[in-house]
Amino acid sequence: MKKLILIPALFCLFMLNVASTCSSDDDDNSNGNSPSTSTVTDNTTSGTWRVTLFQEDGSNQTSNFNGYNFSINSNGTIVAVNGSTTKNGNWSTYSDSGSTKFDIVFLDNNGPFEEISEDWRVLSSTTSKLELKHTSGGDGSVDFLTFEKN
Repeated sequence: MKKLILIPALFCLFMLNVASTCSSDDDDNSNGNSPSTSTVTDNTTSGTWRVTLFQEDGSNQTSNFNGYNFSINSNGTIVAVNGSTTKNGNWSTYSDSGSTKFDIVFLDNNGPFEEISEDWRVLSSTTSKLELKHTSGGDGSVDFLTFEKN
């Protein structure tokens, strides 16, 4: 009779151990190091920025943004200027499932600006660097976008 009780007890103990060691692979869950939305806003809304990395599906496409200076304004607008070419858009930051998101939407949504018009997860934010990551909900592809202050 003791063996019959011991087997279910061991099974329960095993299942509790498995449940406590499992973790989620969901990209939108942070490790507790995600900066707050106010920190991201404070860090990014002064000066001009440039794209120092845009990697889409493992392909480096940073050169698509050569010469563009980005202004991330406190009124929720983002402006990219390259000589006489100006691209206007909007940005916002919000918290989603424990991660801080940085949403970019360019109004002239063509070419490379279409590719960065996404809801990005903030990996890090300082007064001189903003590192972002986007995982596609469709095919699971991963993109990285880094802005650095000029």
